[in-house]
Amino acid sequence: MASSKGYLEFVLDQLSGLRGITHRAMMGEYIIYYQGKVIGGIYDDRFLVKNTASARQLMPDAPLEMPYEGGSPMLLVEDIDDREFLEKLFDSMVDELPAPKTKKRG
Repeated sequence: MASSKGYLEFVLDQLSGLRGITHRAMMGEYIIYYQGKVIGGIYDDRFLVKNTASARQLMPDAPLEMPYEGGSPMLLVEDIDDREFLEKLFDSMVDELPAPKTKKRG
């Protein structure tokens, strides 16, 4: 099941206080980037973030869910209506995430 454009727009609106939020469509789902790093995504109209130490600390009861078959488990963001929380979550996670891989030009 693909995610809806409406849900993407809602999530992006909730994250609008953060500078450096971008997204990319991928096979009916959406990858969310923060400061150029993959921080999570929208999968089947669920907002999932990478399973980092800071995310687990801020959301200790968040369930781990599979974004897609064969993917790595991610944390379900249940408190999506709290913009201040989302900003704190993203700001705490960004330093734990790897820098994007550079593509070699051949």
